[in-house]
Amino acid sequence: MVNNSLSELSPIFFLQTFILELMHAVEQQGQKQCEDLIEHIAKIAGIFFEETYRNNTGKTEAFNSENYIDLILGLKNNIGGNFSLASSDKDCITVVNSRCPFGEQVTNFPELCRMTSSVFGGIAARNFGYAKVEIKHSIARHDGHCEVCVYTSRDAAQGRPGMEYTDTTPIQEMQDMKDLHSRIEASMQQIWRNPRLSLSCKEPPVIIAKSSAMQKILKAIEVVAPTSATVLIQGQTGVGKELIARALHAMSERCRKPFVPVNCGAIPEGLLESLLFGHEKGAFTGAVEVHQGYFERAEGGTLFLDEVDSLSAGAQTRLLRVIQEGELERVGAKHAQAVDVRIISATNKALEQFIEAGKFRHDLYYRLNVIRFNVPPLTERQEDMPYLVNAILQRLNQKHKKSVESVSRTVMQKIRAYHWPGNVRELENVLERSLLFASGSQLTELDLDTKAQPHNTQDWKAIKENALASAEKVFLEAALKQYQGDIKQVAAHMGMTTRAIYLKLNKHHINKTDFVESNV
Repeated sequence: MVNNSLSELSPIFFLQTFILELMHAVEQQGQKQCEDLIEHIAKIAGIFFEETYRNNTGKTEAFNSENYIDLILGLKNNIGGNFSLASSDKDCITVVNSRCPFGEQVTNFPELCRMTSSVFGGIAARNFGYAKVEIKHSIARHDGHCEVCVYTSRDAAQGRPGMEYTDTTPIQEMQDMKDLHSRIEASMQQIWRNPRLSLSCKEPPVIIAKSSAMQKILKAIEVVAPTSATVLIQGQTGVGKELIARALHAMSERCRKPFVPVNCGAIPEGLLESLLFGHEKGAFTGAVEVHQGYFERAEGGTLFLDEVDSLSAGAQTRLLRVIQEGELERVGAKHAQAVDVRIISATNKALEQFIEAGKFRHDLYYRLNVIRFNVPPLTERQEDMPYLVNAILQRLNQKHKKSVESVSRTVMQKIRAYHWPGNVRELENVLERSLLFASGSQLTELDLDTKAQPHNTQDWKAIKENALASAEKVFLEAALKQYQGDIKQVAAHMGMTTRAIYLKLNKHHINKTDFVESNV
């Protein structure tokens, strides 16, 4: 039976309700947090809108005024506005609006005008080098209409009120990021096609990096990969830690040697040292011949130790010697042998807590944690969602001989709202399960774990919680940057205890040392 009370709800109404509820939730945290969140959302949205427009039009060079006007009017009117061009010259573009995309309730949240300002200003700055956005009139301020002036010249903007935007993400930088992404993927694909070098990787490796967090990781890969530094990758289960390790290997000088992944947590403790470091004949009952361990198999290449927190005390000691001395001893051996292996380790645990509990060596931790990558959970990578879904569907179509080209809007809303405890790995599992029962070219049903989230109200709660968490992370990182990682000053600034700040650092996988000095 159709619920008539919901049958007339449109995507525009959904957007209006979501934004207004989000503002209501965030304003409880204070004006500064609300403004930071608006700026964060607008920055991401503006980049996404611009990239979508470019993909649809095939335009790669900087926008002229005509392209810019076409984009900003189109995106506002497509979500329920009534914007039109009032005037345009080489220094200023003025648009007017008689209907707010956020509805009449925008009068309760005039801060939302800053979102329009940031989207318009960010896109203009990336293409014209500079922008100042002046909102002369606003429906939110009960003016009855909106009038927005976008100045693209500093001289024309001089003395005018409004928010300034500089060329923080120029067109060339966007193109450079695309080129970097392509180089990393091409290097990974080349290794994948060589069975001698690509162990335990059945599917071609693909990195999705549309979000700013993942693009930051790509830039770090380019810097770190050519070095010999050990790397510790931290992130929740299923975020793609091995994929990052493979990218580091592919972009390094060791790319022509093996990449050997080892899941330390899946090896019984009694066999761990033998499998990692090898053993001599007669080293123990059943050792009937010499066995080369994973380290020797990775000679000249890269050894990826996943779930490194699972290493036994003995294995930790042996691993420390390999890192410090560049040599290892097989179990039962009387002499050490030189080994040339780069070590990349990963964990979904907080190793600092293992150290405090006496389960992980301090000295080994510092050797492994020379460079640290924090891979964000899927809920913090909303910009990556549609691209991940598309990439997964293409792979699954080949695997199961299906022809599902896309997902419905309802399915995408469910994907964005769900909390994804298993991250990308869980997303793949859910899409595969759903695709098997799909008919036609579009996926219209999503087989989610209803026990984990049985009601839509929980989905809605998750949306708001994820948004608040994202805002909290943005604010925390800004405070750390402002006070150069001084936790006491950050705590005072946020009105919290230092213990609470440390808990939030752990929650958001933030390393305070990133803000003390120019580490990656």
